[in-house]
Amino acid sequence: MGKRVLFFILTNILVMTTIVIVWGLIVSFTDIGGTFDTGGPGLGIDLVALGVFSLLVGFTGSFISLAMSRWMAKKMMKVKVLDPNDNLTSQERAVVEKVHRLSRAAGLPHMPEVGIYQSPEVNAFATGPSKKRSLVAVSSGLLNSMDDDAVEGVIAHEVAHVANGDMVTMTLLQGVVNTFVVFFSRIAAILVSRLVRSEMQTVVRFAAIIIFQILFSILGSIVVMAFSRYREFHADRGGADLAGRDKMAHALRSLKRHVDRANVNNDRTDDSAIATMKISGKGGVAKLFSSHPDLDERIARLEER
Repeated sequence: MGKRVLFFILTNILVMTTIVIVWGLIVSFTDIGGTFDTGGPGLGIDLVALGVFSLLVGFTGSFISLAMSRWMAKKMMKVKVLDPNDNLTSQERAVVEKVHRLSRAAGLPHMPEVGIYQSPEVNAFATGPSKKRSLVAVSSGLLNSMDDDAVEGVIAHEVAHVANGDMVTMTLLQGVVNTFVVFFSRIAAILVSRLVRSEMQTVVRFAAIIIFQILFSILGSIVVMAFSRYREFHADRGGADLAGRDKMAHALRSLKRHVDRANVNNDRTDDSAIATMKISGKGGVAKLFSSHPDLDERIARLEER
């Protein structure tokens, strides 16, 4: 479930860093005013120009990440896309039928691509640049560990993400976060570069921009993760509307039992998968970087409806 957010944020940081490096090279070879230095009072920075630049780069990086999201997910997870016209196994055909049936119930204009990836983790995710070009993928571990009703509840949750347009909304939020990241990373880099000799300032500024941008992007992910946790509650409600509240609650309880069993058995492989996918939520400071709320809270909120 958390792979959707993880892929998007990692892709976004990669794209943003690439843009900065390419822009830095362009500035170096063309002498375009990459520092936004006006020679005026104070910091000597044209804040309007820097703001426009940050806006363009921030949203460009975010939309490129969105466009790449489905392709990245397939490549990184080695997702096998299931074609309904192929000779599928009974398990594969059941997954396709569930996704298509729930997608029709959600009123999606096009059926999402359906995929399975081989992994012992109990997980599923939805991604894609639009409702017309989405992907719903489930792990082999989920199919082998959960009963039919729980699998349907999990798939309904992911279809709800697509129907709610969560990836597009997250892209807009990420674009705003990126804008602030680009803006403040350049200001910080200019200030740092003024602490060294003039002949070193260009190199220091370029390196500092990359470092600050990565650091600020990680801090900015706290905002994106908070939004992701909020959307998980919304997707749970959407999944309950599509598959029925009993199946959605059953799916969450099944996940909870899996988490509890992994904790009791101290199974390092399962614990690692759970931690990476954030399906169980976290406490303390780590909760800020979790894409999913605590499962007990999700179950309680769903049952309050």
